[in-house]
Amino acid sequence: MSSTNRGYNRHKSDYYITPQEEIIKFLEVFEKEEDITGNILDPCSGGDEDHLMSYPSALEKKGYNPEKITTVDIRKDSRAQIKADYREIDCPGDFDLIITNPPFKIARDIIEKALEDVNEGGFVVMLLRLNYFGSQKRFDLWQDHLPKYCFVHHQRMSFTDNGKTDSIEYCHMVWQKGHKPNFTALKVI
Repeated sequence: MSSTNRGYNRHKSDYYITPQEEIIKFLEVFEKEEDITGNILDPCSGGDEDHLMSYPSALEKKGYNPEKITTVDIRKDSRAQIKADYREIDCPGDFDLIITNPPFKIARDIIEKALEDVNEGGFVVMLLRLNYFGSQKRFDLWQDHLPKYCFVHHQRMSFTDNGKTDSIEYCHMVWQKGHKPNFTALKVI
């Protein structure tokens, strides 16, 4: 999920690797706000022969039990346990946290399905462009499903092996199923 191809060489698997250090920064701040327990799903987990799956690897580094993490990815070369389009499968378990960096073009589909699949009181966390808030076609999403938190990364992320960044600011948006906030709490990482 990176800014439209701005002259960078695309990754050979045509996906962008989320930096684990940025996920860990997010988790450290998020864990101060909420208690994360139970089973975890990464529905767009990525990974390939040269790269680990970013969210599962970062979660394991933070001490989460890898046996409680389920991974799904549509790509056949992914390291995910389940090779399928998350949007088209029945949720394969009972999850208290669904966390991922969704492909931008289908992010809304992933968000809406995750909000259905997560347990009541559970969290859905998506790494998105900060400007994801600003669109007429998503206005109804915010009316029905306003995030509880928006954790903005104050430095631009690099999604490529060469360390270059694009022109976009990113944030981890966090929804809690059953929680209908009047506003989204903004936190800067």
